[in-house]
Amino acid sequence: MKAELYDQTYTSVAKKPFRFNDRYKLFLMAFPFLALVFLFSYLPLYGWIYAFYDYRPGIPLSKTEFIGLRWFTAMVSNPIQIQEILRVLRNTFAMSGLGMLTSVLPVIFAIFLTEIKNAPFKRIVQTLTTLPNFISWVLVYSFAFMLFSVDNGFLNNLLRSMDLIDKPLNVLASSNHIWLTMTSWGIWKGLGWGAILYIAAITGIDQELYEAAKVDGANRYQLMWHVTVPGIIPTYFVLLILGIGNFINSGFEQYFMFMNAINMSHIEVLDVYVYNVGVANSNFGFATAISILKSIVSLILLFAANSLSKLVRGESVI
Repeated sequence: MKAELYDQTYTSVAKKPFRFNDRYKLFLMAFPFLALVFLFSYLPLYGWIYAFYDYRPGIPLSKTEFIGLRWFTAMVSNPIQIQEILRVLRNTFAMSGLGMLTSVLPVIFAIFLTEIKNAPFKRIVQTLTTLPNFISWVLVYSFAFMLFSVDNGFLNNLLRSMDLIDKPLNVLASSNHIWLTMTSWGIWKGLGWGAILYIAAITGIDQELYEAAKVDGANRYQLMWHVTVPGIIPTYFVLLILGIGNFINSGFEQYFMFMNAINMSHIEVLDVYVYNVGVANSNFGFATAISILKSIVSLILLFAANSLSKLVRGESVI
């Protein structure tokens, strides 16, 4: 009897068509994206080879002098160069740090946005706050120029018409509070877009938790603090850790557009410095060496943040 049952089971299993395991299906679904990551993120790493050559545009790399680690040692052998790198790192860490400190603002905005009961007004607010994310920094600077231009800016015309100033204010060329100014522009541009993930996390919270809290007598603000906030904290920590890993990559377009000869010493971040050294001064080898060290520092920060996540939350991101 057991033999017959085994033969029937084996026959029925053998007749079933071959099917991939679920994990292989997921891998095949993710494969196009992995290919894009490899194509645009890993394949360009071949360019790191320029950090070991005295490359000059127009000369093939095979005919270029191999200099080894000269560009890496040049970063620490010259006191003036050390000061330049420290200045750039100071600007990078300062503005990236302000960005990390203000990363809680999209969370707060998402919580209060979900509390709006008027659906049309809610959609209008979300649309208006998300649209700036799709505006390039070139247009943002054009908008800032129309507002704060010395010659015919809206702000200077308004203040002079009210007899509040005798000479126009050169806001865009001033280095006063430039870190806070750049952080404010970044908040304006990314607040609505950054809140989208948190809104999705809030909608995924079990509604029974809200009902149970209401039965216990919780008011609207207590629901936000004791139910909504704990529900989106995991999402916030994941994005925060990824942001720490990307800490030193403070951006290029924004600071490049707002940079000028007057505020350059306070606004030039590492990415802009690499561009100025590599493209503006045609020193591609030295710029590549700085980019390599930047990538190494970013990798160290990512693993440090992941270790901190394991220690604090008991969960790993990578």
